[in-house]
Amino acid sequence: MFILTTIQDLIQIKPHDFVKPSAEAIKDVVNEKYSNKIVPGVGLCICMWDLLSSTEGLIGHGTGLVNVNIEFRMTVFRPFRGEIICGRIKACNEEGITLDLEFTSEVFVPYQNLFENTSYSKAEDAWIWNSDGTELFFDKGEPVLFRVEQEEWIDQRPTIIQKDEQGNVIEERGTAWRVIGSMNQAGLGPTLWWSEQEEGEDVEEGEEGDVEMDGAEE
Repeated sequence: MFILTTIQDLIQIKPHDFVKPSAEAIKDVVNEKYSNKIVPGVGLCICMWDLLSSTEGLIGHGTGLVNVNIEFRMTVFRPFRGEIICGRIKACNEEGITLDLEFTSEVFVPYQNLFENTSYSKAEDAWIWNSDGTELFFDKGEPVLFRVEQEEWIDQRPTIIQKDEQGNVIEERGTAWRVIGSMNQAGLGPTLWWSEQEEGEDVEEGEEGDVEMDGAEE
C-alpha cells in the first residue's frame, strides 16, 4: 500500500528557518511542498522518509532564500492491483461508492464492481445488495474491505474553481488521481456482514455438538 520513492529537487529555505538544524529545515520544506500532493506517475505523497544527499546552500541574489539541491525518499500511497484494503464508506450516489481511508478519499467503487442484484436507493441514499431475499446495506460510515482493481490518472484543466455571481462554487477542479476498487467477492464489503455470518455458523456448530453429546449420554 505504501512505497518509498526517490525524488531529486531544488528547494528554497526561507531566512526565518535558518535557526533550525539544516536537516530539520529541509524536511519541513519538503513536507510543505509534497505532503498530501499527487505527483503524476508517482502517487499520493504522505511525508518525507529520509534525506539521501544535499548540496551546500547558495543564497539567491536579492531574496535571501537559500537554494539547496537535495535527493530524498518520500513515503507514497500507491496500492498494487489485487491488494485488499480496509476503509469506510464516505458517500454513495448512482455511479457508485466513495470510500475514505482517513488520509485520503480518492477511492471509488463503481456500481459495476458491486455484487450482482445490488441497486441504489435514493430514499436510503445507499446501495443495497439483495442476497437471496435478504437486504444488506452499504451504509455511510460502515467499515468495509475492498479490492484494488486499478488506478486512474485524470488530466486537469487550468481552472481551479468557478463561482457564480453570489460567490457560490459551481464547479471545482477534480482530483488528478484515484484508486478504483471492487466489492463483489466473498469477504468484501461491510465487515459487519461477514462477522455476523461467522457468528451464526459458530452457533450452529455449537448446537450440533450439544445434540451429539446428549445422544452419547443416553
